[in-house]
Amino acid sequence: MRTTLDLPDSLFKEVKTRAVQQGVTLKELLATYIEAGLRGPQRLGRDTVPRNPNSLPVAWEADGTVTPARSNAELYAILEEDEVASFHRVSNQSQPRP
Repeated sequence: MRTTLDLPDSLFKEVKTRAVQQGVTLKELLATYIEAGLRGPQRLGRDTVPRNPNSLPVAWEADGTVTPARSNAELYAILEEDEVASFHRVSNQSQPRP
């Protein structure tokens, strides 16, 4: 089966070099890597979080830190601050300048 992969240049060069070193085609090497990944033990990576069906969603930042849960009061305060700031921006723009 044919497919198209969009790989970063550095990764493609590394895989291509390794295929040459091992004396196999790029197709053979990639098939071997994919099979090994599918057949190997499944590890929990940074992006894979065990799920608890009874837990609340958790927000993960790009750097791996967890955003703390906020109470309803905190969320309403954040929304209100944003609404007030938006109001001030709009009112300042709509007033004629002297």
